[in-house]
Amino acid sequence: MEQAIKQWGYIVVFLGSMIEGESVVITAGFLAHEGYLSLPKIIAISFFGTLIADQGLYHLDRYQGVYFLTRFPRLKPRADRAFLLLHRYNGYFILAFRFIYGIRTISPLVIGASGISPKRFTVLNLIAASIWSVLSCLVGYFFGDVIMNQQSYLSKYIFGGLFVLGMIGYSIYKFFK
Repeated sequence: MEQAIKQWGYIVVFLGSMIEGESVVITAGFLAHEGYLSLPKIIAISFFGTLIADQGLYHLDRYQGVYFLTRFPRLKPRADRAFLLLHRYNGYFILAFRFIYGIRTISPLVIGASGISPKRFTVLNLIAASIWSVLSCLVGYFFGDVIMNQQSYLSKYIFGGLFVLGMIGYSIYKFFK
């Protein structure tokens, strides 16, 4: 198993980060803590994976109009939600869409179709991809440390972590509401 992780782990991180792959990237952070993968490498790979996917999707609907959004009508409810958030929060939405469950993959298509300039999207996407990749990998690494090295304090960290995540989630909810 160790050999398979070392051989295929970075490829899985790259492919997983191209889709809604927080679970893949967080797991990779845990595996980095255990010494199977390199933390700087998974941060870099997840950064490039998410950046390439989002740039590609953005340019696809930027130059094709609303091609995917009209071709696949089942995407319409999520696309409508993403359009609403984009028009309401504009640049902040571009920075935050990776952290909003259910619209992460469709958001670059919506942003491309909305007419946001490529330069503006690229700059904001670079910032957001950096934050997402570092944060997601470090969460996995941190929990690897907690689970493997601090088992006697595990309940305290879980309670504290859940409290912090709850406060962050509540703040994001209030911000977008």
